[in-house]
Amino acid sequence: MGETSTTADKNGFQAGAWHFAALIAGNIALALGPWLVRLADTGPVSAAFWRLFLPIPLIAFLAWRGRAPGRLDRKLALLVLAAGVFFALDLASWHVGIERTRLGNAVLFGNSGSVILMFWGLVALRRAPSWREGGGVAAALLGAAILLGRSLEISTTTFVGDLFCLFAGLCYAFYLLPAQRARGELGQWSVLLLVSIAASPLLLGIAVLAGEPVWPGDAGWTPVLLLALSSQVIGQGLLVYSLKNFPPLIIGMALLTQPAVGATVGWLVFGELLVPLDILGMVLVAAALLLAKSAPPERLPTARS
Repeated sequence: MGETSTTADKNGFQAGAWHFAALIAGNIALALGPWLVRLADTGPVSAAFWRLFLPIPLIAFLAWRGRAPGRLDRKLALLVLAAGVFFALDLASWHVGIERTRLGNAVLFGNSGSVILMFWGLVALRRAPSWREGGGVAAALLGAAILLGRSLEISTTTFVGDLFCLFAGLCYAFYLLPAQRARGELGQWSVLLLVSIAASPLLLGIAVLAGEPVWPGDAGWTPVLLLALSSQVIGQGLLVYSLKNFPPLIIGMALLTQPAVGATVGWLVFGELLVPLDILGMVLVAAALLLAKSAPPERLPTARS
């Protein structure tokens, strides 16, 4: 949940080797999330619940250390609550999709919120898109069409999983919009804490209503603990540490490690075949994400972290 400051853009970035290593390591940790969801023998939505619920004490400590002065006003609390609702829907849909599609597709479509936000930004600005924005839109549509077409050819179940992940990307976009203002006033760890507190009960309720197993079974607590640690603490923590030190173009390039890692894990662990047409679709969607991230930071919220 990192964001690039305008001040940094004006004054230049002071990034070292450690910052770059943190940026890449954070993306790799986040890309391992779908694998851990598959390893957990809870339900997919239950895994999302544990992912948010288990690290709350640690995130609360980090939020306390970095707390902003002043009291939380009602409008800001409603914004964070709305962000938590959409984040719960995002994770619930994404985790269901993870179990129904290939890992590379799940990571790509789960990060499609940045492209959706580009559409929203163009509508809000009421202007014609630049060549970069227009190219990103075209690449996203073509790449998504190729991947969805390939998925439908392989099996209907995979196609349904892709739709779940696309819906997750839409929910993530609407999560970022209300959370954007709250980040600036509360700090990233405080917003993450409040969103986790708001989203956790919703995810638990959805899991129970869906009849999912909530408690880990034979697989034990290891997969859900690793999911909470890698996605919420290490992944987002490293991104928080590193993103302020890089321009959006470099951030966009680093985000491309996520679908690459996801596709590699799917190939190595689950035997998911990649053909040239799959790679072409992934490249097109990834190029769209890169173009979206290389736009001026004041136009667009950041991508999934």
